[in-house]
Amino acid sequence: MVTARWRTAGGALLRIVVVWAVSTVTMLALAGLLPDFQLQSDDGDSITRTAVTAAWGAGAFGLLSALVWPLVVRALLLVPALVLGLLAFFLNGSLLLVALWLIPDGRGEADPENAVVVAAVMSAVASATSTALAVRDDNAYRRRLYRLAGRRHSRPPAPGPGSPPGTVFLQLDGVGHQVLRDAVADGIMPTVAAWLGSTHRLTPWRTDWSSQTGASQLAILHGTNHDVPAFRWYEKDAGRLMVSNRPASAVELQRRAIARTGDGGLLTLDGASRGNLFSGGADQLALVLSVSARRGRRNRSRAGYVAYFRDPANAVRTAISFVAEVGREIGQSTRSRLRQETPRVGRGGLYPFIRAFATVVERDVVVAAVMGDMLAGRTAVYADLVAYDEVAHHSGPRSRDAAKVLERLDRSIALIAKVADHAPRPYRIVLLSDHGQSPGETFESAYGLTLRDLVRAGCGLPVPRRAHHTPSGAEARGALRSAVHLPVEEGREERPGRASGPIVLASGNLGLISFPDVPHRMSREEIERRHPALLRTLANHPGIGFLLVRSEEHGSVVLGPDGLEVPVDDLTDDGPLAPYGPGTADAVRRTDSFPHVADIMVNSMYDPETGTVHAFEEQIGSHGGLGGEQSEAFLLSPRTLSAPVADGSRLIGAEAVHRVLRRWLRETEGPQVPLEESPSRPRPEEAFPVADRVSPDKHG
Repeated sequence: MVTARWRTAGGALLRIVVVWAVSTVTMLALAGLLPDFQLQSDDGDSITRTAVTAAWGAGAFGLLSALVWPLVVRALLLVPALVLGLLAFFLNGSLLLVALWLIPDGRGEADPENAVVVAAVMSAVASATSTALAVRDDNAYRRRLYRLAGRRHSRPPAPGPGSPPGTVFLQLDGVGHQVLRDAVADGIMPTVAAWLGSTHRLTPWRTDWSSQTGASQLAILHGTNHDVPAFRWYEKDAGRLMVSNRPASAVELQRRAIARTGDGGLLTLDGASRGNLFSGGADQLALVLSVSARRGRRNRSRAGYVAYFRDPANAVRTAISFVAEVGREIGQSTRSRLRQETPRVGRGGLYPFIRAFATVVERDVVVAAVMGDMLAGRTAVYADLVAYDEVAHHSGPRSRDAAKVLERLDRSIALIAKVADHAPRPYRIVLLSDHGQSPGETFESAYGLTLRDLVRAGCGLPVPRRAHHTPSGAEARGALRSAVHLPVEEGREERPGRASGPIVLASGNLGLISFPDVPHRMSREEIERRHPALLRTLANHPGIGFLLVRSEEHGSVVLGPDGLEVPVDDLTDDGPLAPYGPGTADAVRRTDSFPHVADIMVNSMYDPETGTVHAFEEQIGSHGGLGGEQSEAFLLSPRTLSAPVADGSRLIGAEAVHRVLRRWLRETEGPQVPLEESPSRPRPEEAFPVADRVSPDKHG
């Protein structure tokens, strides 16, 4: 026992010495490369004296980074996440200047600009060296992971006899079933390919009509997405606009789901929710939109950012990757314009920063939080990685840009799987998606006018000469605004109190038309009396597939081109909606029953031969309605879990996915209380995330 402790202490001391030596050499090299960074007196010093000076500086910088940096970052808890990331360079450079000031005889000197560069390089080199040394020793590597995850004890808790495994659910946002299969076949995702060939099974599942994260994730985590007709919709009774990626809307949707099911959610039993729109009833929360609107000490929704950035190496690495991703997007969009690729949408303005946030910052923080949860032995973890969805919206779901994102996501999955080897309990990793994406030229690009313009023309109202763009509904946009403390987006959307004529909203290739001055859902007959040409104009437009509207005579009906009219009760999957796939009739009937369904629901055209749709937003890869791969999500589960569905059956609807995940959690719990019988804990606004979650290694 004593010998083992001495051996452990000796190994730790050796690693410290090696890291110190490497940092010293790095500082000497930088002093030789940077003209305004010196480690000698003005009269010059011997090599030995210069080396001692570098050792002093490297040691002081390492000590300050270990002691001061975490305290400074914690003090900046309420600073916007991206601002904190950018402050990493300034804070790190300041620590280096202090370290140089501590060198005896004042031999260390650097301009502030060079201090930033030197500090960044030294932090990265020290972190890489420490990690490389620790990897060679399983015990040391485990202790490093625990330390970086913020655990107070270096030794993991010993699992009891027959300890049940934990479950990690990783949501690859927007990755369709066929896209995943093709990525595996093309060698883009080798980790997933290895699982699919041995330990896991792949199951497709079909989304609801509203094929978007707000509806799918709400049902997956909370068991129901009743009355969520789209990504954004207008509620007449309250006179408000609901948008799934706004914190206030997410809070209300989660409240309604809990009230309807009487249960706190999928993660109420020792769960963690990371990077999601909703909490799932978890006590451990980080980057969850439904709690991000709260401010003050009791709001820890951004603690995941702070915990990650408290490690200067993480902060520097992510900040550099962020800048590189912005440059990558600018280069890719410029190449697309020069090659005149079609279809394409504008990718200027803030989009490069939104993309970098989704593909770098949010990915890094979420992956680090998941690793920390595994090291803490959490029973269930659900995390959303939004990177692919954000890029595919603007570059296309099968573009080279999107494929590169899938490669990096695969490396993140591999890193999480590697950390599972050091967790105090075994883990089963489940991959799933919330929807896919369908490609296609935008409605405006194809026909020269927006859906709003077409509706106003059909109503006999003036059409603005300048096109009215609908803002993208990508999930990362809402998360970014929350991270930088910006107010919700309302500037470019119609405000109910100021709308002239109908309110027209878009959710991918699904459009919603509401008449705010009529308190009830308008009927077809009422609409035709007020605007005789509107329904005919919409139904016969080549860019529109079908409409859903209530009829006083026949109940709700589906309208299509050439006078097509089918009562909703008579819809079948082999009828006029057959091209949209199996389950379409039931999906339309279900949405028709929602209290807040729009007066007119509009689904764009769909070409089965090309798989294309026309988004009513500025997206060439879209989801939200029916048609193509957007409705085909996937579930990749370990074979040790029961099959999601019986042979020959189909998994249809996000609520059905919730029931499958519930069943799997019961299977992993062993002889414990079933989740349906456990007490509900619907208090998401009172939950706290784990505070200290940082990445132990690079992950793409």
